[in-house]
Amino acid sequence: MEYDGIEFFNENKDIENDQFNRYLLHKYIKKLYMDNGANENEAEQATEELIIKFKDNLFGVNGLASMIGELSIPFFCSYFLQDTFVPKPDNVARELAPVHYMIWDTLENMINKDLYDKLELIMPRGTAKSTVVNFALSVYLHCYRKSIYTLVCGKTDQDSTEFIVQTRQAFEENPYIIKAFGKLIDSKNYTVNKNELELANRTKIQAISSTTSMRGKKYNGNRPSCIIADDYQSKADCVTEEARQKKYDTWTQDSEFAGDKAVYRHGKKIRSGTKFIVLGTIVHTSCFMSRLLKNKEYKHILRRACDFDVDEYFHSGLWEDFRKLYFNNKLQDSVSEAKEFYYQHEKEMQYKTIWQDKYSCLEEAISYYNNPTAWKQEMMNDASKIGTKWFASIKTLPYKSNECKDDIISHNVVKMMLCVDPASTDTKRSDSFAFLVGSVSDNGFKYIHKGELIKFDARTQFDEYLGHIIELLKIYKQITHVFIEKNTFNGSDANQLEKLIEQDAELSGRDIAIINESQRKNKDDKIASCVSAVNNGAIIFNEDDTDFIDEVKSFCGQNFSLHDDAPDCVSEFYNRIDNIEIIQPLRFLHLPKGLKF
Repeated sequence: MEYDGIEFFNENKDIENDQFNRYLLHKYIKKLYMDNGANENEAEQATEELIIKFKDNLFGVNGLASMIGELSIPFFCSYFLQDTFVPKPDNVARELAPVHYMIWDTLENMINKDLYDKLELIMPRGTAKSTVVNFALSVYLHCYRKSIYTLVCGKTDQDSTEFIVQTRQAFEENPYIIKAFGKLIDSKNYTVNKNELELANRTKIQAISSTTSMRGKKYNGNRPSCIIADDYQSKADCVTEEARQKKYDTWTQDSEFAGDKAVYRHGKKIRSGTKFIVLGTIVHTSCFMSRLLKNKEYKHILRRACDFDVDEYFHSGLWEDFRKLYFNNKLQDSVSEAKEFYYQHEKEMQYKTIWQDKYSCLEEAISYYNNPTAWKQEMMNDASKIGTKWFASIKTLPYKSNECKDDIISHNVVKMMLCVDPASTDTKRSDSFAFLVGSVSDNGFKYIHKGELIKFDARTQFDEYLGHIIELLKIYKQITHVFIEKNTFNGSDANQLEKLIEQDAELSGRDIAIINESQRKNKDDKIASCVSAVNNGAIIFNEDDTDFIDEVKSFCGQNFSLHDDAPDCVSEFYNRIDNIEIIQPLRFLHLPKGLKF
């Protein structure tokens, strides 16, 4: 294996004599000396002398490695947790990035140097912040008994359980920890369950969900020494201004009473206060993490996936050429052609990310193109576009052109469906009944042949509403599936429509499937799935449907839009059309005379 550019060929199971272990120990001892003012020659000599002094106990109980591990969190993680953080032939670990070592240095300043008590760490999704902080720090704190009681707050109970499983495994199975600290798990005498670990050194790690209060929790009379909140806010905590304020208030009020303040005697600190660490990403401009950024009691670290203007970068040069190929509806397989273009220019199209060994330039760019707002929120911690219009551009074509130019009707229809979103009320502010006739072409692009918003009184115009569906089925003869949202009429409209089709001389001979399902998914999440396809011209609208198009253009999130029928209907069409199956009719062939099976 290779580490720091050095190849380690042996995989010695003898911890004391392993070449890699000795290299790590030497590297971090020398670094400690140099951090304390020694020059390189002085540090090298002092390191060699210390290793000789401890030559009979480098990695055992009270050995040199355990001493250096207490002084250096980066060494502790690199050596004691090497199977998690160091790439080896028998694991799938990734090469760590500079940001991970920066995090460990920050934690060392917080825990060992006691420079601050509260830390907010805002990182992109997928940067292993839970493993680098929650897992690594908890193991470190309890190996050295630096925390008597650690409380970890995950988003859900499942997150809490998974954290405890991973942490327990480190204490029970990690040979480097067992050799230096002994068996710290004693399930016969101490509590070990899915949400807490009581260790043999009389310390405890407990994991709770974000909905559980931290107040009043103690272990052997001790309040938590360290409280870690990881992805503390859920989507439900960010939907409304009231929910966002409540989440922030809950944390500040709970944390105020959950920990201990520092103890001073004669002006000297004799005990540190509880350490609070909050990890997460920015979800909204006024979400919990955003509000905490303004709290002066916290040290704040915010990192983004890329240190450049992604909007400008991904819409210029070779990446702009890639985007145009990716969303070119005239190509038979635009995705494959765009990727082939990338591979031909791969070297020139590379860019620096926060974790080079994790993030693929191609995959991240495609994610950005498919949903720029969501990507910037999760990867750039940029929620500035939330509350602004989602659909920046809409490609339109005439339904039928008398001139020799592109139109909707000329494209080959592979399959066609009708999506219906009935409105539940009939007030002036109420939603309209939305109707969308859409198809997918053999080039993979989707076409909206008809998009309508019609006001029906749900109580008195039920028959007129169903009659309009029948009319659309007769106009667009290639419709094979009708999707009707179930929430308004609870299935009665779908049942009545099926009867009307059976009774109609023209429609009864067609094989029309009716899909009637309730919608429980968050509407913003559902609509977000089609935003990039619309903005990049992968969904093409009928230019005559101005009301329908205008409502799509005006959408800026469920909480910031008067109506959402049109974009909601577009998202249903976009997410369903590819999954519907067309059953081809059986064809009977006449066998040649005299031929039998």
